[in-house]
Amino acid sequence: MNFTLPHLPQRPEKPRSNGLTMVMDKGLSIREAENLISSSSHLIDFVKLGFGTSAITGGVEEKIRIYKNAGIRVYLGGTLFEAFIIRNMFKEYIDLIDKYELNTVEVSDGSMEMKHEEKCSYIKDLSKSCFVLSEVGAKDAGVVLSNDKWIAMMGKELEAGSQVLIAEARESGNVGIYNSNGSANTSLIDQLISKIPQNKILWEAPLKTQQVWFINHFGANVNLGNIAPVDVISLETLRLGLRGDTFFNFLPDNLKEKKLSNI
Repeated sequence: MNFTLPHLPQRPEKPRSNGLTMVMDKGLSIREAENLISSSSHLIDFVKLGFGTSAITGGVEEKIRIYKNAGIRVYLGGTLFEAFIIRNMFKEYIDLIDKYELNTVEVSDGSMEMKHEEKCSYIKDLSKSCFVLSEVGAKDAGVVLSNDKWIAMMGKELEAGSQVLIAEARESGNVGIYNSNGSANTSLIDQLISKIPQNKILWEAPLKTQQVWFINHFGANVNLGNIAPVDVISLETLRLGLRGDTFFNFLPDNLKEKKLSNI
């Protein structure tokens, strides 16, 4: 904070396990990454080099160093992991992780069919040397998992060694934990948090309306991901009640009396 205000929610300092912000880098240039770090590094916990962008982005090794030097966990997108796995190239994927000196990985099966036991085996192997995030849910809106299936898969992936469970929404925010119109699938979300520790779930929330929904329901320190680089600061203002959508969330009742009436 550049200055103090009373009645703001407490935000844990990095490194932290609550209130995580994961940013989606879909091909930023080195200069853009440096600018992001300059303004927002203290607010970012993870940067995901989205889907397969790391294969074709210029200066990717330098960009990884920039993020790591800023104290941010950087990892390759889960779709790239699947691109290696479907080609039977798990060893080559490990070699790639080692080449870039990454200690954080994402394991997913959102684009391809994979037995869940196989996915958990990859998580177990990778968790021996890396911080593992695993993504649950399909990217294809036509693939519908029951709520019980979500819960069972998340539980098994935690047991296998996943440290953060990513609840799938895609960068479009209209599948998985969301309905086709982008609204939250409240039945699924409520059931997930009744069985899985909330601090273990990172909710993909690329849209502002989704970010507001999660903050309104779970507070300032909900874990949110797939945040656009340009939205990191504005998300933090939502978390702190410094934007109209959450302005009154954290104020005492006597100050809430000044809330505008809905006329």
